[in-house]
Amino acid sequence: MSQHASSAPPDGLPAYRLLTGPVDSAFCKRVSEALALGYRLHGSPAATFNGERVIVAQAVLWAGANGAAD
Repeated sequence: MSQHASSAPPDGLPAYRLLTGPVDSAFCKRVSEALALGYRLHGSPAATFNGERVIVAQAVLWAGANGAAD
């Protein structure tokens, strides 16, 4: 059985997470780490400009959560 098959996210993390931050390697790493844990992308990313830089948001959903796509 894969570690990703668990019905609950590890370390008490929530089933739904909204990752936000500037478009940089740190943000990409956080999204990649969530995917490696077993989360799936949920919906499209959003982007806005705060007057200085682009800020992005990406929702992720735990693969075992109710309503998660297979």
